[in-house]
Amino acid sequence: MPGYSTDPIVVGVDGSDSASHAARWAAEEAIGRGCELRLVHSVDDISLSIPRLALRGEHLRSALQLRGHRVLHAARDTVREVAPELSPHLQLSENGAAATLLEQSAVASLVVVGARGLRPAGRILTGSVSLAVATRASCPVAVIRGHAGEAAPPLEGPVVLGVDAGSSSEEAIAIAFEEASWRGAPLLAVRCWNDAFLAAVYEEMRWTLDRPAVEAAEREMLAQSLAGWEVKYPGVTVERQVVRGRPAEALAAAGDLARLVVVGSHGPGGVAGMLLGSTSQSVVSSARCPVLVARHRG
Repeated sequence: MPGYSTDPIVVGVDGSDSASHAARWAAEEAIGRGCELRLVHSVDDISLSIPRLALRGEHLRSALQLRGHRVLHAARDTVREVAPELSPHLQLSENGAAATLLEQSAVASLVVVGARGLRPAGRILTGSVSLAVATRASCPVAVIRGHAGEAAPPLEGPVVLGVDAGSSSEEAIAIAFEEASWRGAPLLAVRCWNDAFLAAVYEEMRWTLDRPAVEAAEREMLAQSLAGWEVKYPGVTVERQVVRGRPAEALAAAGDLARLVVVGSHGPGGVAGMLLGSTSQSVVSSARCPVLVARHRG
């Protein structure tokens, strides 16, 4: 795939259903991108089911390593169900799940992590490891979740792209077009504008805010952002959507019917290279489908 790096895809596995879904998703991504797949497991998390008094020192370490190898082998079997041609590299670490994946992100094209499913009644915050990796990784990060509970991630629907004025938006656009292209999926490009603050300023100054003019300008900026990419990927069907309101809410809602949401790594309120912007973090935490965060290298 010419638009993607051939550096390996790294996926964290821990034996959970969400990690199995992440491994399957990552395997298909590796096939699409034509790159190596690495399955990584960290043994530092001690299960409450292991009697701490009965196992001490090297005995405990050996038990955790044995379980870790079993988790990795089970994940490899899961990968072979969807991609028998892949021979994933297995890696066992003792450095902590988040620290290990962050270290791997320095040499990976993509890090993939699972996230606990959302309850049918609403949205909940994603796990600490997933959020830590999405926040601090040195490469793009995909957080994999199904529509509800521990369901598998959706295979139908568009790739949704959040477009803003942030410095990572161009990378997000590139990733979204590439994902839509090899998946044969339509692309829904969403740009949001929130006039609450501007309206308050205008009201205080007794000016009149021309909302139709603002929306027209937003549509023009969205068209300009996508123009070159639509030429590069003529086979991708693109729908543009300009929404008035909060970006996180609009993208999460679009994700309810999508197979993937792509967002930039930071925006208003974020600190470059350190924190996710408020919009990106909200989407990662609440979208009912996989979310790919387009983080800059380093």
